[in-house]
Amino acid sequence: MKKTQTSQVRLYVILARNAPFGVVFRRGPSRSVLLVGWDTNRDKFEIGQWLRGRIYERRCDLSPDGDLLLYFAASFRKPYYSWTAMSRPPFLKALALWPKGDCWGGGGHFLTPVTIALNHRADEMKLAEGFHSPKWLRVTPFGERPGWGEDDPIWSDRLRRDGWKLIQTPTGTKDDLGAKVWMEFSPPAKWRRPNPKWPSRCSLDMSILGVKEQAGPWWLTEHAVVRGDGGVDSLGRTDWADWAPNGDLLFAMDGCLYRVPCQRGTLAPLEDAVRIADFTAMKFEPIKAPERATKWPNR
Repeated sequence: MKKTQTSQVRLYVILARNAPFGVVFRRGPSRSVLLVGWDTNRDKFEIGQWLRGRIYERRCDLSPDGDLLLYFAASFRKPYYSWTAMSRPPFLKALALWPKGDCWGGGGHFLTPVTIALNHRADEMKLAEGFHSPKWLRVTPFGERPGWGEDDPIWSDRLRRDGWKLIQTPTGTKDDLGAKVWMEFSPPAKWRRPNPKWPSRCSLDMSILGVKEQAGPWWLTEHAVVRGDGGVDSLGRTDWADWAPNGDLLFAMDGCLYRVPCQRGTLAPLEDAVRIADFTAMKFEPIKAPERATKWPNR
């Protein structure tokens, strides 16, 4: 099922660790982002809110049960320019907001349901005026150099936490800002995650080919299924892919989400992938957060 991605709509998904829930980040045009809630048991979707700006989805995280989203966003306008916020997904209404001011660092991880690691420098750890956090929330600095880096180290640390392993590291990088692809990795960086239900039967590989393609995505990624017998079935260029808790393969391509069933460790042919959602025709619209999205969850 190898094909070339053509849609200008980009999708990225973060799945909750302990609940059948995910958040879909639907981007396109580049300065318009929509959050969509995904019930991964029933493949039902809830349209959330749009942002006129940029959400750095690889610097975001979901609480283990999926009831809170920690996200890093930028409007590139006053008063904050950029910020990390906590919300009730799939809505962006900020329950807590930490101003950042630039696009170094930002975002963070849920270490536990009540503890987050915030990727802000020491002078950026204060909540914005008018915001308060509940007594149960503990905020700590992220990593050894909080507030620096870009998508990494947030992204790679989250991949490792969620069962991915880096199995191939580039030894060379072609760097040409004027080329069709700004940076090309040789060989590609490659991450692998075994099927959580049938780890000996199949694994998923994510290959990162490069960075910043003209009229294309920022991260150039391909995914492939590696069978237990060593055979490889390529999905080709894809925005995102991961395993569902029941072992099904989930992936995003051309503004759509797909599911490939896995029965007793046998994955259906990739050509039989079922399209479960198409987000290509959507356009920005102002949506007010419901009452439930304006209150902190109980802990």
